[in-house]
Amino acid sequence: MIRSTTLSAVGRLAAVGVAGALALTACASGSDSGASGGDRAAGMLDEESTGDPVDGGTLVFGSYSFPTSLDPTVTQTAGSTGGSELAAIYDTLVKVDADKAGFSPQLAEKLEHDDDYTEFTVTLREDTTFSDGTVLDAEAVKWSIDRFVAAGADSAQVFDNVVEEVEVRDERTVVFHLVDTWMDFPVLLAAGAGMIVGQGADGGEEFTPIGAGPFTVDSFRQNEELRLVANADYHGDGPYLDEVRFVPSAGARAQLDSLESGQLDLAYLFRDETVISDAQDIGYTGYLDQIGLGTVVAINNRDGYPGEDVRVRQAIAYGVDTEAINERVNEGEGIASTEILPDTSIYYSGAEGVEYDPDKARELLDEAKADGYDGKIEYLATTDPSAEAAALTTQAALEAIGFDVEIDFVSSVPDLVRRQYVEHDFDMARAAFSFTDEAPYLRLYSGIGSDSNDNSTGYSDAEMDELLLAVRSATDEDEKKDAIAAVQERFNETIPYALWGPASVFLAWNDEVHGVHRSFDNIVLLDQVWMD
Repeated sequence: MIRSTTLSAVGRLAAVGVAGALALTACASGSDSGASGGDRAAGMLDEESTGDPVDGGTLVFGSYSFPTSLDPTVTQTAGSTGGSELAAIYDTLVKVDADKAGFSPQLAEKLEHDDDYTEFTVTLREDTTFSDGTVLDAEAVKWSIDRFVAAGADSAQVFDNVVEEVEVRDERTVVFHLVDTWMDFPVLLAAGAGMIVGQGADGGEEFTPIGAGPFTVDSFRQNEELRLVANADYHGDGPYLDEVRFVPSAGARAQLDSLESGQLDLAYLFRDETVISDAQDIGYTGYLDQIGLGTVVAINNRDGYPGEDVRVRQAIAYGVDTEAINERVNEGEGIASTEILPDTSIYYSGAEGVEYDPDKARELLDEAKADGYDGKIEYLATTDPSAEAAALTTQAALEAIGFDVEIDFVSSVPDLVRRQYVEHDFDMARAAFSFTDEAPYLRLYSGIGSDSNDNSTGYSDAEMDELLLAVRSATDEDEKKDAIAAVQERFNETIPYALWGPASVFLAWNDEVHGVHRSFDNIVLLDQVWMD
């Protein structure tokens, strides 16, 4: 039997608000933090209706990390790394519902699944065309997805692992046959794989952004501006806005200042808890997300590095007070926690992380030293104030229990990413894996799956791999909670990396902006946005 997912998905969170308004009360999780960040509401902040949508206007969007390319096989399609920009050009086949209760069609017309969540059927809209006039049919969808997977981009490895076949059933129907049950599979169609690229994109010497989204590219100047104009052929009557301008970020504080001065209409505020708190105090409408695994310390588990010894990793986890990190880095505005999930997550079960225990940390470190470890370790960090504060606080905490910590500062985030994810040349470094309620398995596997290409630490544990598969195959909320709690327990034993707490994202916009839809991983969909 085929079931439509346009209504609901079994076992997922029931709707808790109407007209895009959510008010999920958030409390500080883990470690009894009491941090003010934990007292914020998570979800869509109230937006009062101001009348019927109107056509016209230009939206100026302050990006967090400007895309390096408009090709979904090159730019990671998360909200913080260019996902909103690319979604405006290509759209996504499906989207995450506003209340995170499931998935709904976006560029597609219909999304259905069988009873055991091993077969998903996407029905395309009639007469959908790309910006170059070619038809977006089932063959075009398969071509684009095959291209994405072959490039090994973003979530391509997960797609390749779980999809047995992409079947073109007829001109408007694409069927995804999975190797096993995964009720959250549509999340992949709400991200890079679901951003359908026209075949003409690869026709020249350079990539051409040919999509079927609500906007088309007028100009793209790297690190300066991406200017998009309305696609009149977008399904329905096209978008309300005439154009969208994406501009790069100069940091969260500068983004908020630009909102206040009217230079921006919408901004992606990430990680800076004091700025996010200030923006809410001012009264900006927006969407607040608290992301599990948002602040972690990646510890290299590979042969020849200190973290190869689990006792060293455990000593780091027990030896750093997350409260001290929160005070130094976030002025106490964040949430200090060693749990995988914040308690705003629909899958939060109360499973506890490790407790700060410097005596236990010292004991573990002494055991490792007795077996030949010299106690030396390097902390890789960038030179921005937040990263420097975290590095210095960690250095002081670990040296107090007997480590000899040297901080290795690099000049930029790309340098840190290269060292950590490409060369794997680091002992420990601050990082994030961004757990998502929409698909818990996705980022858990990405960060700690033994064969994951994105596993920067080299962590490998057969028992954890089995627990991750249990997360993927779970088909109701309680089953998924139990599976994630088991992951937390094994996490505490093996310490793939140390957890410091969730990170906050605040998508903030001014009073003139309406109709914003937050989709997977805080990708913003702009097809229904209008301005007073």
